[in-house]
Amino acid sequence: MTTAFTSPLPREIDVLWERRSELTPDDSAARDTIVGAVDDLDAGKARVAFVDPDTDEVVVDERAKRAILLSFRVLGMAESQVGDFHHHDRIPLKTRLDGVRVVPGAIARWGAYLAPGVVLMPSFTNFGAWVGSGTMVDTWATVGSCAQVGENVHLSGGVGVGGVLEPPQASPVVIEDDAFLGSRSMVVEGARVRRGAKLGAGTILTSSTRVFDAETGDELKRGEAPAWSVCVTANRIKSFPGGDFGMPCLLVLKRLEEGQEHDKLALNDMLREHGVNA
Repeated sequence: MTTAFTSPLPREIDVLWERRSELTPDDSAARDTIVGAVDDLDAGKARVAFVDPDTDEVVVDERAKRAILLSFRVLGMAESQVGDFHHHDRIPLKTRLDGVRVVPGAIARWGAYLAPGVVLMPSFTNFGAWVGSGTMVDTWATVGSCAQVGENVHLSGGVGVGGVLEPPQASPVVIEDDAFLGSRSMVVEGARVRRGAKLGAGTILTSSTRVFDAETGDELKRGEAPAWSVCVTANRIKSFPGGDFGMPCLLVLKRLEEGQEHDKLALNDMLREHGVNA
């Protein structure tokens, strides 16, 4: 955690972390503290990470991650049943779903926050994730552990948003407000999709992915889709002793005006022009 940020979760979590190897489900006092902390994550009173509006940097609440990891030590395995489906796990399913549309087949685990107005098609939202109001998690999309997804985001069918639990200080994937991730895109390893960015179908973005501007050829910050841009996966030729090979990169096809919403049909037409779809 940074010196400028104080976690809303109790300091006892840090004390318990130091003796985590000793904890068991029989430690009721520790369990109550940890369950209370994860409940705060589940209710949106705390979150694993956020973008600091003053510095534009991602701030990670290390204590929140510790609470999640500690829960695996103090919660015993339990059987549960949803219709004909039987489960055996330490982490229960989420039950706080006020204002959230959950289509049959969607799964969200306790400790993930879903804001009112979220729509979950048959999909999976993991422990510690945060999903903002108005966001659609489409069919077979996955929101990984601790991933941070903003408001009015569209995660198209089969999108994979990577998760991260360890180490606790590692930054999770951040998808900012108004972003659009095309079908089967993958964003992993703490990569960041900035506000209003649109990713074409099958786009892959990791923390080490090189990013280039198609109009200028300039190399941009690695692991980030720029705000209000349209991006696709591309290849950049690199020479090796064994020959020349295409290495994956992210190509920024177009810049939008800040705050400009891109017409869906126009977006599809532009991506098709380059052999990609949404």
